[in-house]
Amino acid sequence: MNFQTIAAPLGVLLLLGWAYQSMSWMGVAMAMGGLVMWALLHYTRLVHIFKKAAERPIGFVASAVMLHVKLKPNMPLLKVIALTRSLGLAEKVEPNSALTAKVTEIFSWADESGSSVRCVFEGGRLKEWELTRANPEDPQALA
Repeated sequence: MNFQTIAAPLGVLLLLGWAYQSMSWMGVAMAMGGLVMWALLHYTRLVHIFKKAAERPIGFVASAVMLHVKLKPNMPLLKVIALTRSLGLAEKVEPNSALTAKVTEIFSWADESGSSVRCVFEGGRLKEWELTRANPEDPQALA
């Protein structure tokens, strides 16, 4: 079981309990207002990222080499989509086992020169990636 699935609701309950102890129901109302504001900010960010991604072709990135340099281990899929400003071209989705909720997803992004980055996500987090460069002897790749 993932620690975050327990920690987030427990943190919310602790915050609401502390707010009630501090300022009674007025404190709970203030804490709930803060939680709603936090949720709205994240929703707005999510919509903004997907709106930008909808304006570009699927699996396209301006520079595959620059994307390769900016990627870091355990980066969420949403941050990778924000970096590329494009949804990745889905290659494969595999459930690991019936006991775990983690799913292995493989997405790729390519640029105009033919270079591409293939990313493997496990449970929504970047586990590994590889850069495939275009063949420099190919005259169409240089054009």
